[in-house]
Formats: sequence, C-alpha cells, structure tokens
Amino acid sequence: MASIEDNKRIAQRWLELVSEHAVEEICQMTAPTWTMHGGPPKLPAGSEGVRELFRQIGSIDQTWTIEDMIAEGDKVVIRATNTCVQENFLGIPGHGRQQVFTAMFIHRITDGVIHETWRNADDLGRVLQLGARIV
Repeated sequence: MASIEDNKRIAQRWLELVSEHAVEEICQMTAPTWTMHGGPPKLPAGSEGVRELFRQIGSIDQTWTIEDMIAEGDKVVIRATNTCVQENFLGIPGHGRQQVFTAMFIHRITDGVIHETWRNADDLGRVLQLGARIV
C-alpha cells in the first residue's frame, strides 16, 4: 500500500508530465479505468481518455506551478497556476497570447496509479484573456 507521501509524489509527477506533454508517460500512471471529471465531456476511460484529452488540448506550451498540495487517504488535492500559450481554447484562437489561470485537481490514487481525476479550472478567465467578451 502506497503512503500519502508516495501519492503526493505521483500527483506532482503527473502535473510535471502534463507540462511536458508526455502523454505516454501519463498513460503509464493511470489505471485502465481512469476517468476525469470536469474535463472535456465523454472522454474514454484509461489511456485512451488521456490520449483524447491531449488531442483536444492540441498545441500548447505550458508550465504548471503547484501552489498547494494536500493529501489524505487515497486522495491528493493540488491547487496550481498554469502559464501557457495555446493555439486555441474552446474554439477561441490564442493569437500567441499568454494565459495565466488557476486550477484545482483531486486525484484518487491507489496502488501507485491514478484512478480518478477531478478538475476545476478558471476557464472563464482564460477565454476573457483571449479576448472573449460578455454581453
């Protein structure tokens, strides 16, 4: 059984790999039944879901910075800041603009692999940074 500290290292490494766009390494860290809540709808389970997630993200240069990490039992919560330049986000062209936003992830980790991920990010702030306007 993995310790809380082991789970924290796994969650931290996951976010580092997301920054590196290291899809296949992330696949190795996820259970065959992995699911993401709060991400794109209808992602398949497991590695295929990870690959589809990154296909939908598309071209991106990003760095995640962990601000807080809290763990208890089989869950690790990360609050992080992302600095990125993305080709487009939710259909809005990036035009090379840098975006900075915060997100929280909760991972359920057992036996050294991530089984579930919950995501809550400031997507509204991102689209406003890209020039979207609220009318």
